[in-house]
Amino acid sequence: MTGTGTDVGKTVATAAIAALALAQGQRVAVLKPAQTGVLPGEDGDLAEVVRMAGKDLTIRELRRYPDPLSPEAASRRSGLPTVGPGEIAAAASELDAEHDLTLVEGAGGLLVRFDPQGSTLADVAWSLGAPVVLVAQAGLGTLNTTALTAEVATRRGLNVVGVIIGSWPADPDLASLENLRDLPVAAGAPLLGALPAGLGAADPDTFVEQARQGLSPWFGGEFDPEAFTAASTQN
Repeated sequence: MTGTGTDVGKTVATAAIAALALAQGQRVAVLKPAQTGVLPGEDGDLAEVVRMAGKDLTIRELRRYPDPLSPEAASRRSGLPTVGPGEIAAAASELDAEHDLTLVEGAGGLLVRFDPQGSTLADVAWSLGAPVVLVAQAGLGTLNTTALTAEVATRRGLNVVGVIIGSWPADPDLASLENLRDLPVAAGAPLLGALPAGLGAADPDTFVEQARQGLSPWFGGEFDPEAFTAASTQN
């Protein structure tokens, strides 16, 4: 699970996919290689995933850094050890051996650095042979960052299976509406979902139902991109 940047709804999208898999009776794990901007004892992204998706979920965090920076920079400032693709891939493989679905949530975008050697989530995905789900913003500016991320992923031999809009506004502007058609072109992959803005604050029952409506059958949902685009652009 990667995003076109920070604050695009990646954690909510991760939780939504996990919630649907749990609702289907699957054993689900979520791995966060590096959590930044959170002090020891504070709730991070994984606590949010559990709150949204449910407690029947295995979570694992490999590193935590207090400064809200890239993992490499946060490690450098704190003096805490870095985490590399080998350790991340090993943890993901261990979790995957005991679960039906293992989600790896990156920090920021695909090429955010984990260490001074320039290791990134792209290296982790390549070493695992794992498909990449791209979470993008809805509005103006998202096409460029989506296209850049998808092109880099493809050049590195990764399989971008689709793009999810992490926060679809209740009152979408013109750019957001047009991006329903253009985002799949930019990503070179289908639109696999559009999750409503504010979903993260929903109660568990509402969360899983809106996740079902907002995610593709590829994830066990009911989202139809053509029907969603037609309905959104008619309003």
